[in-house]
Formats: sequence, C-alpha cells, structure tokens
Amino acid sequence: MRKHVFKLWVLGIFGALVAGCATQPVRQMSTTFKPVVIDTDQYVQKTNTFLVILDASQSMADTYKGKPKLCLAKQTVCRMNRTIPDLKLTGGLRTFGSGTWSFTNRTDLIYGLTAYSRSGLEAALQKVDKARALSPLNLAIDAAAGDLKSAPGKIAVIVVTDGMEHEMNYGAVLSAAKAMKSAYGDRLCIYPVLVGNDPRGKALLQKVADAGGCGFMTTADAIASPADMADFVRKVFLSGLRDSDGDGVYDKFDQCPGTPKGVKVDAKGCPLDTDGDGVYDIRDKCPRTPKGVKVDADGCPLDTDGDGIFDYLDRCPGTPRSAMVDQFGCWNLDPIHFETDKSEITRQYVHVVNEAASVMRQNPSLKMVIQGHTDSRGTPGHNAGLSKRRALAVMNALVKKGIERSRLSTEAYGATRPIASNLTPEGMAQNRRVELVPQR
Repeated sequence: MRKHVFKLWVLGIFGALVAGCATQPVRQMSTTFKPVVIDTDQYVQKTNTFLVILDASQSMADTYKGKPKLCLAKQTVCRMNRTIPDLKLTGGLRTFGSGTWSFTNRTDLIYGLTAYSRSGLEAALQKVDKARALSPLNLAIDAAAGDLKSAPGKIAVIVVTDGMEHEMNYGAVLSAAKAMKSAYGDRLCIYPVLVGNDPRGKALLQKVADAGGCGFMTTADAIASPADMADFVRKVFLSGLRDSDGDGVYDKFDQCPGTPKGVKVDAKGCPLDTDGDGVYDIRDKCPRTPKGVKVDADGCPLDTDGDGIFDYLDRCPGTPRSAMVDQFGCWNLDPIHFETDKSEITRQYVHVVNEAASVMRQNPSLKMVIQGHTDSRGTPGHNAGLSKRRALAVMNALVKKGIERSRLSTEAYGATRPIASNLTPEGMAQNRRVELVPQR
C-alpha cells in the first residue's frame, strides 16, 4: 500500500468508505455465498497450519468494484473460512496497517496460533474494522515467521492484499518472504491473494509466491464463486485424491479398495488377473490357465474326479478315487500275462490284483469286468475254456482280497482278440492275458 501524502480531507472520505464494512457482521458479508462441501474422504490433508496475513493499510480503504478493498479482503477470508472442510488445523490471523490513524508501521497477531475453528477466525475478522496507516507487508511477513515457530506440520501462509507497497519497499518484502521460506523450507508454501487489479501489486505478489516455491498467486476475483473458492481451498489444504491402499488408483475410481501393498493393479485398482480366469494373480496358484477354462477358488482348473489331471486335459473323466492314472487321466490296469496253456497267476502280476482290489475297496460302487484271452495255438474250444479259467483265476484272487463276487464278472474270448502277432513267441506271449475293465 503506497504511501499517501497525509491530508486532512482524506480523513473524511476514508471514514465514509470503510463505514459499511466496519459495521457489517462478517457472517453477513457473503449472504448469497453457499460454500461447496469438500469430501475430505477423497483427499489427503497436506496442510496442518495456516496463517492469514490480512492487509488493513490505508490503500485498502480505496474502492474496487464499488466496495472498499478491505471489505472485499475480509469477504474473501470469510468465504475461505466457510469453505475449509472439517480438518484438524492450527490457524492464525495477522493484520498489518490497521490501528490508529498515523504513519506508524503496525502489524498485529489477532488470532492464534491456536486450534482452528470457524467461529474463532470469524470473530477475529470482525475486529478488523478500519483500513489505516502505512503498509508494512515486510514487517508482517517477518512477524509471521516468528508466529510459526511452534506451528506443527506443513504450513500455508495466505497473504490477502492489494499489493500496493511503496516501490522502495519491494526489496524488503521479497527478502522477508525468502527469509521465511528459508526458515521453514519445504514445510511452508505462500499463497498471495490480490485484491483489486493493480499491475504492480500483481507483479510483486507473483514474486512473493515464487519465493515460497510451492505456493501460487491468485486474485480475489478468481476465487469469488463457491466452486472457485472450493478449488482454492483444495489446492491449499489438500493434496490429490486419496489413495488409501497405495496402489496408484485414487479411492474415487478404485473398484478394489484394500489391495495389499506392492500388488500390481489394473486401471480400476484391481489386482492383475493375467490369465483372465477371474482369480487375481496374488491368489492364483495356476497363473497360466487357458482362456475359458473353469477354475476353483485358487485359480486352478477343475479336477472333478480328483485324479490329478485337470478336467480340460482329462480324457477319462470319472476315474475311481485313488486310481493311478496316466498323463491323460486314464486308469489303465496292466494286463496279467500267463504261461502257455496255464491259468495260474504268477508272482510278477500279483501287484495288478492288489491295485485293482485297493481301488475297488475305496470305490464301493465300482464293478470290474475280467476278460480272458489266449494265443492261437489249440482248438477254439480249448482256447475258450482256457480263457475262461484265466478270467476266473483273477476273479477268485480279487474275492480273496475282500471284493464282493457280485461286483465281478468274466468274459472269455479265446484267441479271437489278439493284440499282437501269433507268428512269433513274443506276440503269442502278449496275447496270453487277462484284461481288467472297470465299470462304473
């Protein structure tokens, strides 16, 4: 606020300019202002302490858009006060230039630093009733640096002024802003708010904001509407949208809140499901399931018969429980081979009988067809009888192992179903056999 030559006629005009603002309660200064409610659940609080430096020097008695600039400044702070959401804050209000009409430099801390409340800041604003005296913005900034010594956390200094300092005082203002920033470093940001449209004041306040490093300059006009004031408050007191689970997707857009730390997510905030089976990679024990294959809660393809072969690979679904299967999920019991013209089970094939009996005991509904075969030597009648005796020998062995005879049946095929050539000894040895065929 530029020094004015003291003249008696100023006193009369000055009193008329500020009278309306001085007598009007702060809460009535913005009766049409309906603050935008800020949903703090969607944001992270970045400011813990704020200090408003309010210009109440003589140039603030000048009118701008039909009102004393001091009234506009108080109205701006009032609107900010009504827009600040319910946050745990430490607050303060320091004025400069207000006081007895004189050329004496003056700055006063009229509120705080204290636990912030809307009513507390409003009551302090009400005390600022007249714009008088000189404009010691540099002294106010210096004093504010002292006010903030006990301030917790991150600090926002909000300077509301018309920026009309005497040109000789510009350097002192910038030096004070730089010194305050140096004292508090990254903890402190400066937010000048220009009241009016003085170009030199605007340039000075931009430099003050630059000195703060992390703040910005705006104007009272730019933040007059409820929406614009809410945007200003968000930028000063809050940072970004909240990301509670730290997955890089803001809560507002996160369809999978509570993702464990370090888990990669997609654009919706959900853990990745690389194979698209509906089970997130973090829980998927089978992360390469083919597309379209049904899976269980662990992301593994189903194995309905429990034979260790997934259904989509199982060529023999419904395998009896505990049966040893091949890579295709099929239980193929080894054939029991016999010596020439014999029906006794040799020792080397006892394990086949034991395996069949074990599986049948664990699957009470399972039945077994026992098929007897011979090589081509001998008459058809002889071979039919021989194949029957071989089948009965296996049946009796299973009965001795505790399998009910009612679950067993025999078939005798003689030499009619060879699986190898009967022209060689090796081929005939393969044909002298009993095959066990499970029936569910």
